[in-house]
Amino acid sequence: MLSTGFDQNQLAYDYNALEPHIDAMTMEIHHTKHAAGYAKNLAEAAAEEGVDVSKPLEDVLMNISKYSTKMRNNAGGHYNHELFWKTMGPDAGGKPEGDLAAAIDAEFGSFDEFVKKFEDAGKTRFGSGWAWLVVGNDQKLAVGSTPNQDNPLMDVSDFKGTPLLGIDVWEHAYYLKYMNDRGGYIGNWWNVINWKAVSERFDALT
Repeated sequence: MLSTGFDQNQLAYDYNALEPHIDAMTMEIHHTKHAAGYAKNLAEAAAEEGVDVSKPLEDVLMNISKYSTKMRNNAGGHYNHELFWKTMGPDAGGKPEGDLAAAIDAEFGSFDEFVKKFEDAGKTRFGSGWAWLVVGNDQKLAVGSTPNQDNPLMDVSDFKGTPLLGIDVWEHAYYLKYMNDRGGYIGNWWNVINWKAVSERFDALT
């Protein structure tokens, strides 16, 4: 069972560790301002709405329609960013191996076809949001996107599944370095994916 807590974790690497693909200033602002804000507001919402924060955040997300907009935005924002940081790292990139690689080939035809579909999901997401690789309820892999800070765990989401990998395509994730070139940011992001961490998530779910 994969579970996420309500508190923000420290990064496992330095803010400059993903250079040149993601710049240090963006990482620092993203982690200490945007993501920290989601964690702070999530704690407030949980207190206001009587949520037991000793239980997994996933329990809230899967029943998010029962909660406030504040909870939806900030629980989603916190979960999404905690996953985002964990599935990136220095000296990363390349391609997945083992069972995850085989599953990607089986579902999408090849790794390159998966990359194309994933990039399309990110580039065509209108406004702000996320693109995802998930394990669906049928145990098959799927690619899609969600708006704002929604994610595929939410009962209100049109695209459902348990996230293995997600990319933040809000402008705050890339604008300092890439300006309006979202596609350039997404294309370079493959160089910082920690496929070992993604594979561990996949193995825990299948």
